[in-house]
Amino acid sequence: MRSQGQVRFIKVSTKVQTLGAVGVVSFLSVWVGTMASATLSQWSAMQEQAALQAREARIATAQNRVDAYRQDVRAVAADLERRQEFIQRMVEAHLGDLPDDIQGGDAASDDRDETSTTVKKLSMAMPEAAQLAQLEAAQLSFVERLTRYADRRSTRAADSIRKLGLNPGAMIARRSAEGGPLLRLATARDGSVDPRFRRMGASLARMDAMVSSLASVPQVQPAHVPFVSSSFGYRADPFNGGAAFHAGLDFPGPMGSAIYAAAKGRVTFVGQKQGYGNCIEISHGSGLVTRYAHLSGFGARVGQMVEPGTRIAAMGSTGRSTGPHLHFEVRINDQPVNPRPFLDAAQKAQARS
Repeated sequence: MRSQGQVRFIKVSTKVQTLGAVGVVSFLSVWVGTMASATLSQWSAMQEQAALQAREARIATAQNRVDAYRQDVRAVAADLERRQEFIQRMVEAHLGDLPDDIQGGDAASDDRDETSTTVKKLSMAMPEAAQLAQLEAAQLSFVERLTRYADRRSTRAADSIRKLGLNPGAMIARRSAEGGPLLRLATARDGSVDPRFRRMGASLARMDAMVSSLASVPQVQPAHVPFVSSSFGYRADPFNGGAAFHAGLDFPGPMGSAIYAAAKGRVTFVGQKQGYGNCIEISHGSGLVTRYAHLSGFGARVGQMVEPGTRIAAMGSTGRSTGPHLHFEVRINDQPVNPRPFLDAAQKAQARS
């Protein structure tokens, strides 16, 4: 310490230093423990509040249905019929035939409890409406199973997209959800939307976006040839021997060999590009484009929708080329990425199926 311009030192014994250190550690331990306990208590309180609100919402929903039945049973029956028609259209549009794991099984526990509460209240208040309540319960159980099925398919598709090094959220960000008919058909007479129908609509929209995004990922080898002659990355330029970046894969083969669309999409370019010669580009949505170059002939037109494996061109040697081959690129937001992981993942998936 400093006193009257002179620096003085205070000696502190080892014992005092040790006691001081222990005191600091003890204080920090108590403080950390207190904060952790407070945080845990706050989190527990939030969880309890959320559970209470969910329970209150389920009770309110049950009471609302009882009130609706009391006001007009025929109107409720008409609502259920319209909902059933809507569900049928949704199934036909999104699924076609019903998978086995939707046709059977029970709804989740919370929804079973809510439905059971509603049916019991209705049976006690209006015995003549009990059968109608049972039909509504079966309908809502199916809606819940359909929602969980859509969620499972979305999760599987998202996992497959992540394994390719892509962000599934980014891929579906530009895809518009289809929800208009849901708000018009699956509503109560007071204009509110049943939360279970809202969840079903959101889950089906997400499922469609995820499955479509996965289908847009290159999954078919664009040329039926046994090997790749040049890989993605830096290599020696075949014309001048200098280092050059190769933005795709080269598939060598006989002149005129068939070239196939690697994924579902829309043809956005058919023509010539500098260095590429005759070229076709297909947009697959979410900024993903495949490019097919050095072609000898075209088999697709701009605006045409193609499926994986659709024949779109013939192999050639146009542009900057030393012999007949297909130059194949995958581009995301106009940046080239290695096509190999996409094609390898597709081959593994086909081997498992």
